Amino acid sequence: MIDLKDFEFDELAEFLKELGEPKFRAKQIFSWLHKGVESFDEMTNLSKNTREKLSKQCVVSTLKIREKYVSKIDKTTKYLFELPDGNCIESVVMYYKHGISICISSQVGCRMGCGFCASTIGGLYRSLTPGEILNQVIFAGKDIGERISNIVMMGIGEPLDNFDNVVKFLHNVNHPDGINIGYRHISLSTCGVVPKIYELAEKNLPITLSVSLHAPNNEIRSSIMPINKKYPIEELIKACRDYIKATGRRISFEYSLISGVNDSAENADELTGLLKGMLAHVNLIPVNKIEERDYHKGDKKEIRAFCERLCAKGINATVRRELGSDIQASCGQLRKKLL
Repeated sequence: MIDLKDFEFDELAEFLKELGEPKFRAKQIFSWLHKGVESFDEMTNLSKNTREKLSKQCVVSTLKIREKYVSKIDKTTKYLFELPDGNCIESVVMYYKHGISICISSQVGCRMGCGFCASTIGGLYRSLTPGEILNQVIFAGKDIGERISNIVMMGIGEPLDNFDNVVKFLHNVNHPDGINIGYRHISLSTCGVVPKIYELAEKNLPITLSVSLHAPNNEIRSSIMPINKKYPIEELIKACRDYIKATGRRISFEYSLISGVNDSAENADELTGLLKGMLAHVNLIPVNKIEERDYHKGDKKEIRAFCERLCAKGINATVRRELGSDIQASCGQLRKKLL
């Protein structure tokens, strides 16, 4: 059966044309899908004949909320969503003064193997479809009863390892007849799949690219991020500079501070040398505990000193606010779960 949410708007219009439906039908159906209807019968401005025709070939995909955890500290809400095939993924809704953000997954599991991240434990099972990525935004929004205004693609999986489906999702979630979240309110995080960074630059989408750097040299980065053995720091930083030149967009570099591994004053100086002169921001993340790894965060004084050293040398840097720590919803703590 065809999931209509996997179509971009023009693809949906062409599909409906082949079914003998008028051109305006695409706008009606696209809008209904993004409102979160769960059956064709809820599409009340479609004729009974059209609804029956669609139901023979297509489905209105949904996500089931298997579990839900709400932080007692900051209202951050983590969802365990069950997919139609029984696999589960995690998504997180976060509340800020500027609006409501959702951190979404792009794959079931991950094959990148980053040592500080729970999402990659067990490897990659499969990539999500455009509709499955979109449904996280739709059904979390329905559950909280409020508009989600910002998206961060930093959940389970490597978005650039699911490139085509992720790009389709971005087009759809930005479409004016859908949820209509502006590209500038969307961040996409990659661990450094260099060829896909260039491909993304060619798409020229005004999203924010976040690069998971987490180390200032190849020795440290290769020890915690296997992707670095394929695309070393020199190649990654060149791709980032080329991306900025092509798009005019600032890059956010994610840097998880791991005590005794990458958080020394020398490491800060190395990082400064890498990023000097680049249109960039460094997002420092005190590493979060996962039970399978023995990584620890430094104390607040050490973290502040690292940040201040970067700023003193002209690097724009801040320490990320920790959200949802009491429900295992912080950066690096999301994981694939199988029923």
